[in-house]
Amino acid sequence: MAIRQGFGEVDSGRVALVATELATNLVKHGNGGEMLVGAFGEGREGGIELIALDKGRGIPNIAASLADGFSTAGTAGKGLGAVVRQSHFVDIASWPGAGTAVLARLKPGQPPPASTDNDRVGAVSVPKPGEDVCGDSWGVSVSPEATTMLVADGLGHGPDAAEAAVEAVRLFHRFSGHRTPTLLDYIHGGLRATRGAAVSIARIEPAAAKVMFAGVGNVAGAIASGGELKRMVSMPGTAGHNVRKIQAFDYPFTSGLIILHSDGIASSWTLDRYPNLAARHPTLIAAVLYRDLTRHRDDATVLVAKW
Repeated sequence: MAIRQGFGEVDSGRVALVATELATNLVKHGNGGEMLVGAFGEGREGGIELIALDKGRGIPNIAASLADGFSTAGTAGKGLGAVVRQSHFVDIASWPGAGTAVLARLKPGQPPPASTDNDRVGAVSVPKPGEDVCGDSWGVSVSPEATTMLVADGLGHGPDAAEAAVEAVRLFHRFSGHRTPTLLDYIHGGLRATRGAAVSIARIEPAAAKVMFAGVGNVAGAIASGGELKRMVSMPGTAGHNVRKIQAFDYPFTSGLIILHSDGIASSWTLDRYPNLAARHPTLIAAVLYRDLTRHRDDATVLVAKW
């Protein structure tokens, strides 16, 4: 994947080193786990991201674990330190007894020291086990007035579901300048030749201190702000086929998280078990929710915006 993203031999070796260190930690410290590998960004701002997820005993002191020589498994203790040195950006979330999640992002070229990543939006999208393509898709559109997010869950799974979800994202970008209910209506009309999809759209308008949300089908949207979780309303139906009513709802919002996800993620969740999760990178937040809430019998997508 690194080679396909334009990494040379040396930079691909750095990706391999980080993957090896993260995988070793999953085996030695996490009682096994899962690693997600994907691309992020575009052009010179793009690269490869690796996300290591486990449900092990957690890391009591993250700062100490980054120091060379620190080990709880009788090793040389250079794993996480090496990951940080070889990566352009690393973020770690861990809770005693509730596992660890590590996000490492690498770009071609030697990483600068103490690099930061100020992304407001991040996502994890994973196909159903056994499928080569994901029947979910997601998109983000940014303008001076608003940030608009979409999650599309193609009916079922496999290539036909993926076709519907990808077409929903194409239509989303084509008509993204329209108000949320109008945008969803365009997507509904444009999916008639596909098997259809459940679709959710959230438009964050900072100047108006609100989120406008419109959804059709079994998709979920939630606002996490001030220690409270508010779930947004999606209407019944399937975009592209049977939609009785498209309706948008306004919700007050000035800061916090906006979280959209497909029905491959369990809907009965809170953030109470994850102290300080909201302080992490939005992609890492999405990954932790995927780790603990995926149903493992469908495609699973989590999209997070952080304000």
